[in-house]
Amino acid sequence: MTPDLLIFDCDGVLVDSEPISIAILVGIIRQAGVSMSEETAYERFLGKSMATVIDILRADYGMIVTDDHLRRARAEMQLRFRRDLKPMPGIAEMLKGSTVPRCVASSSQPERIRLSLEVTGLLELFEPHIYSATMVERGKPFPDLFLHAADGMGAEPGRCVVIEDSPAGIIAAKDAGMRVFAFTGGSHAGEGALRSAIDALEPDLIFGDMRQLPDLVVRFRHLHPVGASGPSKGRNRKTTS
Repeated sequence: MTPDLLIFDCDGVLVDSEPISIAILVGIIRQAGVSMSEETAYERFLGKSMATVIDILRADYGMIVTDDHLRRARAEMQLRFRRDLKPMPGIAEMLKGSTVPRCVASSSQPERIRLSLEVTGLLELFEPHIYSATMVERGKPFPDLFLHAADGMGAEPGRCVVIEDSPAGIIAAKDAGMRVFAFTGGSHAGEGALRSAIDALEPDLIFGDMRQLPDLVVRFRHLHPVGASGPSKGRNRKTTS
């Protein structure tokens, strides 16, 4: 299968933003009187929309996220992103050399997605094909966002490949009936709980260097579109360094 569409998550896939985002989130949570480690924050919140994060904090920690919390978090995020945010190594070169149609489908707000892509020089490589969880009723781990993106791009879900770094995104892609390549090249990824969670979900492929992606897509041409003969759970899954 040569995919008709590559769907990229943004945070932790296109831009190396997760350490910044999680540090800011944990700081806001601690200021509200809730003790939480960054490891726990990655486990509970990575890849999920702010609406989902707010629901989890209220239900599991008794924390009410106020408008003031959100304002402070967004202001610090803008400052840190403009100062510190970097693209994933090799991503720009890979995108410029790829002819496969592509889009972004992220749990972040549209303004944050565009800020991330703008300050890292990637915006022109995706605009206007940018989809946010604010455009659908349910964010990741539900499949709504990926299905919305495929529909907007005129692609069949079974002929899409999603590039994700989070368990929530991998679950969403699978439930959308799409192939999913798990990316572990972000500075937040490693061999700990996050990598174990990714392994357990059995994505079609795990890789750590964006410059490998064009060759990996070619190598996966032997895969049938999902649904053509049924996904083979775990059978075709590969890991590459």
